[in-house]
Amino acid sequence: MLLIVFSCKDDDSRSCTTCNSPQTMSFEVCEESDGNASVNGEDTGTRYDIYIEGLAEAGATCGG
Repeated sequence: MLLIVFSCKDDDSRSCTTCNSPQTMSFEVCEESDGNASVNGEDTGTRYDIYIEGLAEAGATCGG
């Protein structure tokens, strides 16, 4: 029996959103392929969803 598995390497993509707050200029937050958030290209070492939640609690607005 021969089993061949194909995978589209779509997990290398990242999604980004723009955030801002009264204390900062606009900045870009991205979800990296490992699930961490990066800010302006710098990995935060924190999961994206937790990072975005923390920003919202601190008064930042992200997205739309």
